[in-house]
Amino acid sequence: MSDININIIVLQYLCLLFSLSFHEASHAAMANYWGDPTARLMGRMTLNPAKHVDVMGTVILPLFAMISGFPLFGWAKPVPFNPRNLQDLRRGPVFIALAGPGSNLLLILGAAIVLRALAALLNVLPESPALLLFIQTFFFLALINAILMLFNLIPLPPLDGHHVLEFFLSSEAKEKFRRIGPFSIIILFVLVFQFRILETPMQLLMGGFRFLAFYGTPLWQ
Repeated sequence: MSDININIIVLQYLCLLFSLSFHEASHAAMANYWGDPTARLMGRMTLNPAKHVDVMGTVILPLFAMISGFPLFGWAKPVPFNPRNLQDLRRGPVFIALAGPGSNLLLILGAAIVLRALAALLNVLPESPALLLFIQTFFFLALINAILMLFNLIPLPPLDGHHVLEFFLSSEAKEKFRRIGPFSIIILFVLVFQFRILETPMQLLMGGFRFLAFYGTPLWQ
């Protein structure tokens, strides 16, 4: 416990709260765009984390992971939508699902742009705690969003990726696919923590991020 850095944990947790809120608000905004105002009327089209918090997924598990060194794992309350309100019942759910991972990718790219600007300042300004804190913040933001994006793209319910997969399945295949729903959490744990299926995609994604953010700057290694 003596190795715990409270400042780092607080910084990571704030980045996680913002990322989860942005992710869920993006689902809500996309559902509203496709004709279903359910989430917006429930107050979910907001960056206010209080509207999205799930006690277990947003508070207990992430803090436990950050403190213990266990791989980061967490979620927010899912954004509901009513398919009967959608303008396109086939494509609407796919775009609503992709809005979440898409928002994470947007934050990764935004963090890369900000970090490139901040890293460039190291050429003209002396290192300072404030500048290094900003760099650390946006690096954590990118890292957390990479985890959220890749995890949510796994094509298993209740994750966003399963809506995308269902778009390409026949009615019969969809029915068979939905039968694994009760076992999806167990399958996810095995795939993520036993077989580490996200490890290689994470390395590739963060490698690309580091290239965009730091190549040609004093922080490039």
